[in-house]
Amino acid sequence: MWDDLVRGAIGAVVLVDTRRLADCFPAVDYFENSGLPFVIALNGFDGAQPYQPEEVREALQIGPDTPIITTDARHRADAK
Repeated sequence: MWDDLVRGAIGAVVLVDTRRLADCFPAVDYFENSGLPFVIALNGFDGAQPYQPEEVREALQIGPDTPIITTDARHRADAK
């Protein structure tokens, strides 16, 4: 399924809900193995970020070359 979803893509955003961190492992693994550039977007709710980006980087075991941003996916301005 992932191959069909990313056909023609130049990059990807993995939206991470820190309340359910384990759910994003398959997506992170896919993009790491595919070579497609990706960023991690930490989704916070009402401005709350329970974990710092470096804590999530360590938990996901991703290198320093993968950007991690914080966002609230409900706010359009955060997507710019």
